[in-house]
Amino acid sequence: MSIPPSRHDATIVSARIGRRGLIRAGAAGLVLAGLPAIGLPAAPDPTAVPVSRVALMSCIHQARPAPALDHVLAYDPQVAIFAGDNVYGDVSGPAMSELAAAYDLAAGRPALAALRRNRAVMPIWDDHDYGLNDGGADFPHKAAAKALFLKFWEVEAGDPRSARPGLHHAMVFGPEGRRLQVILMDLRSFRTALRPAPQGTTIPGGGRYLPAGPGARMLGEDQWAWLAGCFRQPADLRLVVSSVQLVADGHGWEGWSRMPDERARFWRLIRDTGARGVVLLSGDRHLGAIYRRAAGPDGPPYPVTELTSSSVNLPNLAIVDEPGPNRLTPIWPLENWGRIDIDWWAGTIDLAVVDAGGIPRRRVSVSIAGIA
Repeated sequence: MSIPPSRHDATIVSARIGRRGLIRAGAAGLVLAGLPAIGLPAAPDPTAVPVSRVALMSCIHQARPAPALDHVLAYDPQVAIFAGDNVYGDVSGPAMSELAAAYDLAAGRPALAALRRNRAVMPIWDDHDYGLNDGGADFPHKAAAKALFLKFWEVEAGDPRSARPGLHHAMVFGPEGRRLQVILMDLRSFRTALRPAPQGTTIPGGGRYLPAGPGARMLGEDQWAWLAGCFRQPADLRLVVSSVQLVADGHGWEGWSRMPDERARFWRLIRDTGARGVVLLSGDRHLGAIYRRAAGPDGPPYPVTELTSSSVNLPNLAIVDEPGPNRLTPIWPLENWGRIDIDWWAGTIDLAVVDAGGIPRRRVSVSIAGIA
């Protein structure tokens, strides 16, 4: 059964006319023709049914086969999250031809089209669908990239993302006592420059960047204020999507570890707003694994678990292991997607890295009561 979202600050991302919409359109046509309208049932309450199945996808190259998407379809998620690098379209100039062509190719993938039909679809970008590898706020073509994003994902003109600078977005699903909030942070539009490591520097776990100093910015002040508002909204469980890893510390690639003051601010915000039930979802790394940041005075008020799932069809076989502070599972280096199973009655959320054949390869269960 497809579960539409309740309104937070945006409408459903993949706006399509489902069966009910077609019936309503037919009834309107009868009225216009002077014929009696067919009686229609009232629209269902979008908060009536709790969400129990969520899929997480990232790093989907538009020119490569993606058998994992068929297994995502078979899983039949009620919410489908596209966590960034949903296409690869790094651009060479203001024409944006590479990114436009990437979206055109992705639009012809049947499984992707099916996933976007009659379900809650929540996308955010990362660097390769932003248009620049490791790009941030200084990317000169970000407005054009945003226009292509909004067009591909069929974001309606009245949606707040159409008017504000970033693509951050949130929705709430389910009834009181089983409310799921999904928050997508925009880590591209406002992020300041990363700090490159000097040539010859060796970083444990590999990578190109050193931690930045004071003044580095990940979200920007407006998005921080928006996130605080999201955290203050009532919810029993919150899936917070960060296109790059937030908890992982074992490498020098992009991630919140490269901006430690901003990560500390994220932990403080959970504490200061009293946000219950935060679980993190990320992509970017072309590997799958599950991490956890313990509670503490310099961290969150309760343990926060992060599921990293990447890539759907573009694995990086050069990474089979890396230093793993905070990592709960071994790395899964092959194609994968993320599965989030919420059992509201048992009070658990199961996070899994699932391979391209639909088999869970890494799995951790979290008690919802333990993150309240």
